[in-house]
Amino acid sequence: MSEERGRRDGGTGGFAPGDAGTETGATPDASSSVPRPSGKRAIRRSGAAQTSVSADVEGSRARRSVAESADRPAAQKSENIFKRLRRFFREVIAELRKVIWPNRKQLTTYTLVVIAFVTVMTAFIFGLDLAFAQGVNWLFG
Repeated sequence: MSEERGRRDGGTGGFAPGDAGTETGATPDASSSVPRPSGKRAIRRSGAAQTSVSADVEGSRARRSVAESADRPAAQKSENIFKRLRRFFREVIAELRKVIWPNRKQLTTYTLVVIAFVTVMTAFIFGLDLAFAQGVNWLFG
């Protein structure tokens, strides 16, 4: 695993450059230098893409700061408290509608699992506490 990671990231994975090809039985030709897909995005593998990503991030930060500064005068004149509360509760209700609520069977199962887990962990910690207390009493008399 570390050898593959080393080859993918441009290192040798703990081997000398000549040993990496002979260790795996691969021949050092042009096809071995082509990176194999790793399931990750290509942006993370290439250094050039890293610079373009960082430039994009910096550009988006600059645009965001400009947008925030444009919104500040509007935010300074405060809305009515009742309008803000009404908007807040509308947004809360909108978010609660997105929640996938459990049915009665799921709720009962989850509740029993939590109660059982808490009971087992309480008994375990009680046992450890009792054992340590007995050990301290035995050690120090």
